[in-house]
Amino acid sequence: MSNKVIEVQNVKVNVFNLEDKDYICISDFTKVKEGNSTSDDIIKNWLRNRITLEFLGTWEMIYNPNFNTVEFDGFRKEAGLHTFTLSVKKWCDSTNAIGIYSKRGKYGGTYAHKDIAFEFASAISPVFKLYLIKEFERLKKEENQNKEWDIKRILTKNNYLIHTDAIKNYILKENYYYKNRKWLKYAEEADVLNVALFGITAKKWRELNPDLADTSNIRDCATINELTVLSNLESHNAELIKEGKSKSERFEILCRISKYQLDILNNAEKIKMLGEVS
Repeated sequence: MSNKVIEVQNVKVNVFNLEDKDYICISDFTKVKEGNSTSDDIIKNWLRNRITLEFLGTWEMIYNPNFNTVEFDGFRKEAGLHTFTLSVKKWCDSTNAIGIYSKRGKYGGTYAHKDIAFEFASAISPVFKLYLIKEFERLKKEENQNKEWDIKRILTKNNYLIHTDAIKNYILKENYYYKNRKWLKYAEEADVLNVALFGITAKKWRELNPDLADTSNIRDCATINELTVLSNLESHNAELIKEGKSKSERFEILCRISKYQLDILNNAEKIKMLGEVS
């Protein structure tokens, strides 16, 4: 469970991710409403509406296999009557609903799945709903970028230790010149992989990209597919080093592996994109 805060029309709105589902604090929305009504009252009035119950019930039937449809039918029949009232707790306890729930303590309030939260936002203000969707999409875009960055970090470091261990035990031990220049051999071997995959050394990349060189390197700017192949190349190169292959022999083999694997991944990505378009 993780908490994030977005700001919608100067109102801070809490967003919780629970089991890979996004729940938004709809209690925060009520700050937009003027008057003396509490957030609980506003939400209760929304819940007693027949259209609201139809929406909530349909959502639960789609996503919740344990939803109690018998209790739901009872609420639906009463909806709209002057005597009918419904709280979030009563709705959840009676129907086993999972789309909306109340939370106490820090970040407390009534939370609803994003689908339901957007529906409630319509009742608060159509304009507020539009800004809410916009801010929520911005948050998800930011999270996806962070996830991609994390994946890149994992891929970059995945087989790094295997690669450096092979260099240390099979090259440095046998070459006195590199005894006090270990960093140089590690850099050389890293560039064997860089040239095999990217067609360029790290130094040359920095020269060609002066605007990025201060904060990034060639691998930071690589695609997910490229980093996947790079991770595989580290493992392959480690084995080739153990076999005693020369640098030129290893480079030729790594170039072939790089092209083959990158072509497979890139073509698979193109096929997937075409399938999504069609």
